[in-house]
Amino acid sequence: MTTATVTAGARLHVGFQNLSLARRRLYGGIGVGLEEPRVTVTAEPAATVETDDPLVGEYASRAVDVLEVPGVALTLEERLPRHVGLGSGTQLALSVLAATARAHDREVRVREHAPAMGRGGRSGVGVATFEDGGFVVDAGHPTNRFTTEPPAEGDWTVPPIVARHELPRDWRFLVVVPDADPGRSGDDEDASMRAVAERADPAVADEIAGVVTRKLLPAAAEGRLEAFGEAIAEIGRKNGAWYADAQGGVFRPPAGTLVEALEDCPVLTGIGQSSWGPVVYGVTDRSHAAEAEAAARDALADNGLEGRVVLSKPAREGARVRTDG
Repeated sequence: MTTATVTAGARLHVGFQNLSLARRRLYGGIGVGLEEPRVTVTAEPAATVETDDPLVGEYASRAVDVLEVPGVALTLEERLPRHVGLGSGTQLALSVLAATARAHDREVRVREHAPAMGRGGRSGVGVATFEDGGFVVDAGHPTNRFTTEPPAEGDWTVPPIVARHELPRDWRFLVVVPDADPGRSGDDEDASMRAVAERADPAVADEIAGVVTRKLLPAAAEGRLEAFGEAIAEIGRKNGAWYADAQGGVFRPPAGTLVEALEDCPVLTGIGQSSWGPVVYGVTDRSHAAEAEAAARDALADNGLEGRVVLSKPAREGARVRTDG
């Protein structure tokens, strides 16, 4: 019997390149794969779906259908916090898919099967970082096909990646996870995205395009920390302008309070909110990591917040798969 273990790092979602229906391509995610925190799933072949976790069971049912196998026994060894901006849903779904495939000695075809798992429809960042890690930019979808309502299942594919770079080994991403209400997901997120896209200012997309091509991509390719940080912070704020009505400001509470506090830390750059939050992130290097972590803990305490602080290397590879038996 084959036992397969899959472990995948979280991802940060900096923002989208365009949310306006007035431009030819919609969405176009920008993000970074992280080494920490991680999700880890172990699978063995079974006659039916067996697991103690309802969400794992939901994804497992999809996986056995798409792989055409009888069943799988799954154990969730390590989990990501849900709906906080770390891509927990995509990383868990794809980990279940990959573990189920390998337990049955099947080829892992993540990008092909992600739509059937209900992932990768709006942003391709989570699928791309699961595959290969790195800093990634995806192409988005043709606006005339995707609009604010996604096409029917089976009528779309995960957005292709137009840029990927491995970030320097000595960079560290500060990830602050405050104890706060989770970000939007599911139908609530879809409704919010529809409302945003229907009134998004296309001029913001044009501004972001300039930041991506003239600042962000060169900085990522050359490994320039300050320039990279300045670019992702600018893109995050421009995205926040689109979301301001939906989330109560450029950053949703309490992320905005933490962003403001961390902007005073001289060793941090690129401070922003991941996806719908409440996760807040920043970028530093290995030599300043301890100072950045202390600043984050102070920011939480000074604002009466509890939470978790993680310092992560940028992921330079995708999910790791191990098989025994």
